[in-house]
Amino acid sequence: MPRRRTRALAAALLALLAGACDHAPAEPQSAASREKLGLMTSLPLYWPLGAGVEEIASGRAPPPWQRAALEADYVLEPLDSLAAIPGLTANAPATDPLAGLTRLAVIQPRGLSPADNAALDAWVRAGGRLLLLLDPALTGDYDLALGDPRRPADTALIPPVVARWGLAVRFDEAQDDGVTERALGDTTLPLALAGEVVIADPSAAACTLLADGVAARCTVGMGEVTLIADAALFEHPELAGEGGAGLRALLAEVFG
Repeated sequence: MPRRRTRALAAALLALLAGACDHAPAEPQSAASREKLGLMTSLPLYWPLGAGVEEIASGRAPPPWQRAALEADYVLEPLDSLAAIPGLTANAPATDPLAGLTRLAVIQPRGLSPADNAALDAWVRAGGRLLLLLDPALTGDYDLALGDPRRPADTALIPPVVARWGLAVRFDEAQDDGVTERALGDTTLPLALAGEVVIADPSAAACTLLADGVAARCTVGMGEVTLIADAALFEHPELAGEGGAGLRALLAEVFG
């Protein structure tokens, strides 16, 4: 994103700081009551940006604020793949990363493989509940060079499974730089350079547009997909409120 737009957005974020932090942080759930949540993302939500393997292994790398907020309600299972992973030997059974999960958050992923798309579709149709965030233009400040594998995907690659569910994501490059807010159920969704979700094929799934077209919720088989075309809430702590209360409220809205 051009530097001018980055500076303008930073000013807008500061202007919204007071109002965005009105969320009162909810009490964390006890360990026994927390459900599992699968997490696939290119954003530094689970490990801090730029942390080395030694720092992570030794526990010296502090967890990102997003992880702390998510782990107040869920036991996170970070995933690198959604498709079955072959066993290490010829007779070893494959490992299914989605086995035992009923909730999954895929947030600004890197490109999903054909096997990932097929596995995700099958998992949702079997009853899984998916939060899928695909942001056409990230607005966070990531101090890593373009091409660095640790850098988040600046522009979401729309996986083919989205079209299979009858949806598409569009982006208006001429939109204003400012931060806006949309109602999403009982919570408020802050947005920055958001995309637009479109129902391209109404016959593919039972979908309803939400938040004035920034999101959609679809019944797919026995499962449910909530697609949001913006990830600002997961990038900017000033938009998420104290203790990530806004982030937690969004997941409560999606997963109940």
